[in-house]
Amino acid sequence: FTSFLHLPGASEEVAPPVQQCFMVPKKEINVVSDMAKWKRSQAYADYMGFILTLNEGVRGKKLTCDYKVSEPIEKLVALLNTLDRWIDETPPVDQPSRFGNKAFRTWYAKLDQEAEKLVSAVIPKHLADAAPEVAVYLKESVGNSTRIDYGTGHEAAFAAFLCCLCKIGVLRVDDQMAIVFKVFNRYLEVMRKLQKTYRMEPAGSQGVWGLDDFQFLPFIWGSSQLIDHPSLEPRHFVDEKVVNENHKDFMFLECILFITEMKTGPFAEHSNQLWNISAVASWSKVNQGLIRMYKAECLEKFPVIQHFKFGSLLPIQPVTS
Repeated sequence: FTSFLHLPGASEEVAPPVQQCFMVPKKEINVVSDMAKWKRSQAYADYMGFILTLNEGVRGKKLTCDYKVSEPIEKLVALLNTLDRWIDETPPVDQPSRFGNKAFRTWYAKLDQEAEKLVSAVIPKHLADAAPEVAVYLKESVGNSTRIDYGTGHEAAFAAFLCCLCKIGVLRVDDQMAIVFKVFNRYLEVMRKLQKTYRMEPAGSQGVWGLDDFQFLPFIWGSSQLIDHPSLEPRHFVDEKVVNENHKDFMFLECILFITEMKTGPFAEHSNQLWNISAVASWSKVNQGLIRMYKAECLEKFPVIQHFKFGSLLPIQPVTS
């Protein structure tokens, strides 16, 4: 398994020559039979390679450990802080329905308008042409403004956004831990705030049979963090005390904390899949199982992938190598 982040130009400090012809990504999966194209595509191989590279990168590491924080990472955090500030500036409106607050559309319109500018602030001048392509994934990563919903497809768009930044050499091999612990973790905080503030609906949720209403990746990377932990076992994450004492170190437990804050009733009832996972013997088994489940339940489901967009960085063309 070769590290996805070892790309041509990813390790040289000099600006790589840009031969790339960037393009605005578009929808390619229109009917169920198109799913075969997706599974054979360079985009799928690169996306999955990226997820698995990061999975290895955070293995056995705490959120609070020391890791390198590069300038692009700082800039991405600043971008997410801007999105967070816009939520404060766009309070929910009074409306008859409890869910799907229409103020989200106002907030989203601002992102729609500013996305390219936000992305341009993260990437170096010589890569300015990439901004319109990369910005599409940022806009797709925060939920749907028509339906005012959010789900794993939106989360995948954010991972794709980060993947594209790796492909153009903005993020590098030694940014792995910071990508997950600093950038993706901040993204999760902002998404949770959006979900709470605007009472967003879960997109394509399987209800109690899904893993979680909104996220999936932090469970994968979060279970990798816990592999070979000296005392915390999968059976412990349903224990409130353990979660309260350790959630700042582990993404998985942070997710559990958020679920228990948002849902009432017995854990086994509102989060049946996670309850079942707590019976798995080891974190490495949990991690492997979640990767399989992610492919089956998210990446191989037409309702999720039909919205994915393809461009020059994540192409629909079949895998070449």
